[in-house]
Amino acid sequence: MVSLVSKLQVDQDRLMESIADLANIGALPNGGVQRLAFSPEDCLARDLIQQWMRESGMQVRIDPAGNIIGRYPGRFEQAPALTTGSHIDTVPNAGHYDGTYGVLAGLEVIRTLRDRRHSLDHPLDLIVFADEERTMVGCKALSGNLGSDALPYRSTDGEPIQSCLARVGGDWSKRADVRLTSAELAAFVELHIEQGPVLESAQKEIGIVTGIVAQQRYIFTVEGRGSHAGTTPMHLRQDALVAASRLVLAVHALGNRPGDQVATVGQLDVAPNVANTIPDRVELSLDIRDLDEDHLDQLMTKLEAEMAQIAAETETRIQLSPLLRNQSALANSRIQTAIAQVCEDLSLSYMQLPSRASHDAQEMAQITDMGMIFVPSEAGISHAETEYTSPEHCAQGANVLLHTLIRLDQHYRCSTAG
Repeated sequence: MVSLVSKLQVDQDRLMESIADLANIGALPNGGVQRLAFSPEDCLARDLIQQWMRESGMQVRIDPAGNIIGRYPGRFEQAPALTTGSHIDTVPNAGHYDGTYGVLAGLEVIRTLRDRRHSLDHPLDLIVFADEERTMVGCKALSGNLGSDALPYRSTDGEPIQSCLARVGGDWSKRADVRLTSAELAAFVELHIEQGPVLESAQKEIGIVTGIVAQQRYIFTVEGRGSHAGTTPMHLRQDALVAASRLVLAVHALGNRPGDQVATVGQLDVAPNVANTIPDRVELSLDIRDLDEDHLDQLMTKLEAEMAQIAAETETRIQLSPLLRNQSALANSRIQTAIAQVCEDLSLSYMQLPSRASHDAQEMAQITDMGMIFVPSEAGISHAETEYTSPEHCAQGANVLLHTLIRLDQHYRCSTAG
């Protein structure tokens, strides 16, 4: 295995050409890309990926949840699959790398193995997950966490998920058939751009993800009393926006407490939103994340106490309503060790860090051993047309993925493989 690790390298030019070719589908005048899930652009990109998969010697299928699954055969076809992948749908006005890089790097890994006429013991599956950016319908179906209610899975323009899936070869009525088990998957490793500034600031080439953070989302509703901005004395006001402003500062302070949490107020809705009227109602969002869910709960208890104090001091009413609660997903320690060993073999600098964004790997961790590899994002920018990762870093990440899968192929032995 050591000689193989020292010799096999992905084709950097071919990888970057694939990224550029896919970016032409949904290209925007500003240099960005827009391929919303199930849109005509997304469908064209899906067709191209399937073509590339078949040309690379893969068996391709689309499951009922719309996931594209390409299988590169292993020497022991009954063995559970080693799996990689990501998504190719984008947010509006996106860059070239988020999700797409992980898919195309996985494809380049398989092309590299094919070029050397080399197969792993395990089959190698490359998954293009459906609608990662919005509903995560694809990965949730694979983990068995897809709800029975179709309404939350509508497209951005309100189209029912049933027709969305039918357009790409899926079938909502058979969504229960999609669920995978640990017996079918040996491990899942996702390669992704970091989407943050940590690797670049630390001058590290590879990030070994320790886990994907838990995410909780809430809405604060602050109710005061509307009144004339000129005739109401300051000491007689019940200004909902003043109370909301204090909540924003409390959230900011919460994020800066000891620990690795982050806390954000990203939305405010002020009523009546008139220049000469004291606001009587404000809704504001709270997004709070940390790898330690117990720590998050402790922080929320502290925030609720501050919320009550703010309400009393401003003579307003404040209600906190939960919207979202995603569990954390820890990366498998053995996969983390394998990635570190590969970085050592390839003389690449690395560090461990959590992922503070959600990924398909978060759902896959519920059914198999999961690991993630990050490469730097220039200036930490993502979800924007200026998103950029250098060709050198793209190739380095793909090589780490390649050799990590080779190592894991030896680690996950099975009776079929002797």
